This record gives sequence, C-alpha cells and structure tokens, in this order.
Amino acid sequence: MFFAALGVLLGAVLGWIVYDPVFGALQSPIEAAHDAGRTAALNFEGVATSFDIRIRVALFVGILVSSPWWLYQAWAFVKPGLTRRERRNALGFFAAGVPLFLAGAAVAWLFLPHAVLLLTEFTPADAVNFISALSYLQFVMQLVLAFGIAFLLPLAMVALTSLGLVRGSTWGRGWRWAVLLVFTFAAVATPTPDALSMILLALPICGLYFGALGACLYLDRRKDRRAAALTVADGATGDGAP
Repeated sequence: MFFAALGVLLGAVLGWIVYDPVFGALQSPIEAAHDAGRTAALNFEGVATSFDIRIRVALFVGILVSSPWWLYQAWAFVKPGLTRRERRNALGFFAAGVPLFLAGAAVAWLFLPHAVLLLTEFTPADAVNFISALSYLQFVMQLVLAFGIAFLLPLAMVALTSLGLVRGSTWGRGWRWAVLLVFTFAAVATPTPDALSMILLALPICGLYFGALGACLYLDRRKDRRAAALTVADGATGDGAP
C-alpha cells in the first residue's frame, strides 16, 4: 500500500505540473459549445474552488498514469500465495486489464465533447449556462470510470470461467440479456439524447462480450477434454472401478 500510494503521489505531482494543458483539454468541450452558439462557461463558486479543482485534477491524473504501478503492487502482494499456474493466469489478467481500462477511458474522452455539445442544447435561448466547475469535473470522472469499468466486464467473465465458477455455456445462454444490459448501460452512461452515441458505445462492449464468450467456451472445451482424459486414465488403471 505504501509503494502504491507513493506511485499515485508521484503521478499527482506530474498532474500538478501539467495542470494547465490538462484543464485546457477538459475545458475545450465547454468552449466548443460556446463557439457553437451556446452561452456556456465554467463557474468557480468559492475562493478556494480553483485550488480544489487543481488538487482533484492532479490526483485524477496521478491515478490514471500510475495505474500500471499500483495494479502491479496489488499483484506483487498476492503473488507469494499463488501457485505457478495461478501466477501466470493472474499476470495475464493484469496485462489485459490495464489496456482495457485505458481503452474505455479513451472512448469516454472521445464522447465527452459530443455529450457536452448535445446537453447544452437544452439551455433556453434567453438563459446562460454557468456550469459548476466541481460538478463538471465530477461528471467527467464518472464518465471515464464508467467506460473504463465497462471495458473490464468481459475480463471478469473470463476470470470467473477460468476459476470454474461460471461455465462459458452459461454466458452463452444469457447473451440476449447481456446485449440488453449493454445497451441499457450505454443509454445511461452516455448522457446524450441521440441513439448514435448509445450505439457507438454499445457496439465495442458487445464485441468485447462475444470475444470473452469465445474465450470462455474455449476454456470449457479444454476443461472437458482434460476431465475426459483423466476419466479414461482412471478406467485404464482400474482406479475408477468400484
């Protein structure tokens, strides 16, 4: 925990240094909405709000950039208690989890300008949309985390099947419900009224789901072949006889 926290702290120092370009990138969707004819601007309510925003942005950047490091520290903590096979499987999940989470965060970042542009359209023509800087930052963080976690769900499917808790055929029988849940999540996670944003988010998650389903079915077949081979071996040696 100490080394993980140290990594986050060093990442936060980097986030503090690069705060100006990062905040400029965060503010660019608001500026784009303003240039498109919507009267929108970020509002810093209190005297210390700007300092609070800088701290939050620095920590957010620190958590993101140091995610491989603190995830590795979690892996290193449990590694001594794992067998060689369990270590190999856990390392594979770790290696796949980091890029999947970052890919989800990148997709959220691509959706952010589109979401802000569409949501500010609901502001009445004679009104001004002063957006709370803290609320806007919380909105961005929730969007990034929601997309990142959504991209990790297929990895959780493979992990549960690998542990023998859920068979791949079970995931396969529920594919219709899975697609429905994915589109429901996409509708909630994309705060935009258009169907295109929901579809563009749901399609890659569905692709990841069916890719994970194929991996789970492969694990099922491999386990079944191994169990059948052990049964034949037991019958040949007479160990399975009453």
